[in-house]
Amino acid sequence: MNATPILYGMPGSLYTAKVRSYLRKQRIAFEERTPGDPRFSKEIEPAVGRWIIPVLQMPDGALLQDGTDIVDHLESLRSGATSGASTGPSASPPDGVLNVVARLLDLYGGEGLLRAAMHFRWNFDADNLAFIQSDFTAALAQGKSADEALMIFAFASGRMRKTATAIGVTPATSPAVEDSLRELLLLLNSHLEKTPYLLGGTPSHADYGLIGPMFAHLARDPHPSSLMKRIAPRVWRWVERMNAPDADAGDYIGPTPAWLDAENPGETLEALLRFVASDYLADIEAHVNFTNDWLAARPELVAGTNGLPRPGDRVIGKVTIAWRGLPMETLVMPYRIFMLQRVQDAADALDARQRQTLDALFARTGLASLLTLRCQRRLERQGHLEVWGPARATSGA
Repeated sequence: MNATPILYGMPGSLYTAKVRSYLRKQRIAFEERTPGDPRFSKEIEPAVGRWIIPVLQMPDGALLQDGTDIVDHLESLRSGATSGASTGPSASPPDGVLNVVARLLDLYGGEGLLRAAMHFRWNFDADNLAFIQSDFTAALAQGKSADEALMIFAFASGRMRKTATAIGVTPATSPAVEDSLRELLLLLNSHLEKTPYLLGGTPSHADYGLIGPMFAHLARDPHPSSLMKRIAPRVWRWVERMNAPDADAGDYIGPTPAWLDAENPGETLEALLRFVASDYLADIEAHVNFTNDWLAARPELVAGTNGLPRPGDRVIGKVTIAWRGLPMETLVMPYRIFMLQRVQDAADALDARQRQTLDALFARTGLASLLTLRCQRRLERQGHLEVWGPARATSGA
């Protein structure tokens, strides 16, 4: 067995970036290997059941797959003496209201920002292509000939470009996707002038969710990196900070409160939440509504399965949404239900006073409907897959 966890991922991977940042901030010693390592195809992929990253191999050999599952598992080890346990501050703010906000921004970072991350990577070849090709082949084609490496990159990039289109990036929507990212960068830049991390002086699920696309795509790929540095230097500095093991906040004068005040989190955070509502609420609402219809048409769906002919698939259909005044067709991925449930579970755990504070905050920022947007069945993670839990009981006459 290995003395330290092994992270299988790659520098350009959004979800790997989330785990890597968490491991560094928690000062958990780890070794990173890429999917091009022969051990990945011979040992990890067969055990997980599909080619997917990130995967964390624990010192006892146990495999964890999915960035959120990995972070949650490591958080659960915090109070024990288990090898690989976190030693840094918890990713969950101690205040319940802030914990809901953290999980909301985690959802938005990994899912809501995926469209911009894919567009800014794959639709600016003049600036990006040479870098991306070098980056991908270094991670995926270790030990291969130049021709083999080129074929591997062509296959990977072809799939990713198709995915970008499938999640709504088209010539018609691209200008709006670009406007959306610029708006977000400016809002984040203003917010980070006041605080080193999104919810105070401590990194949380909010930061780990956003660092995925912000580091792997938007701060590394040449075209969006240039944009970030020009219009949002505080965001680029935060990306650096999120990859440092210490607080790395010397550019803030005086002590920074560990956490924002949930009763009065400040206008810059509320502006950020309003942006999330306008940018992503229609998207997640359409996903939940489509999924509920899909489940209603499958009353016989067995708990512990996902109802797909190939269980490793992650898409159940397509839905057209109205996004920034434009029709946009996008894939429906149940994984987003899993991430939404984490927000709602945190909200459901609040006491009456905390819930009143949260409801007022979400009402002010246009997010109130997010808390009642429920799926007919819970989505669970079992055997490295997203599967449906038991059908909810219905009341009889």
